[in-house]
Amino acid sequence: VETTQLVLPNDTNYLGNLRGGRLMEWMDIAAAISAQRHSNRICVTAAVDNLVFHQPIRLGEVVTLRAAVNRVFGTSMEVGVTVTAENQLTGITKTANTAYLTFVAISEGGAPEKAPPIHPSTTDERRRFRQALVRRNFRLQQRRASDR
Repeated sequence: VETTQLVLPNDTNYLGNLRGGRLMEWMDIAAAISAQRHSNRICVTAAVDNLVFHQPIRLGEVVTLRAAVNRVFGTSMEVGVTVTAENQLTGITKTANTAYLTFVAISEGGAPEKAPPIHPSTTDERRRFRQALVRRNFRLQQRRASDR
């Protein structure tokens, strides 16, 4: 999924930067569309990991969000999102944010439902596929540690 937004005054804080909550909303929507397109199911957000604000996004910049399913784990899917910001007056583009979101595919009755697996074909897809398992194992390890 690729979507574009223009940062308007109502999207910014007192410093003229895009508010983090607005960006998180845009990222969640792009990731949800990606998960739903892959699974052909309604998908709900289960977790957000490694949300990193690399650089501020300024008023008037054009924000491009790219989301892709990295790997499927039964009913859950990891979706990676990369956010770039472009100053259209200077032509300068920067990577502003990255995150990994976990979604769960849901049946019409509201129960988790299996999603089709990912079959990575490019070098980049295979790398993202492998790294998704590492992140999932870490999330599960953290969950088990907090349950103690």
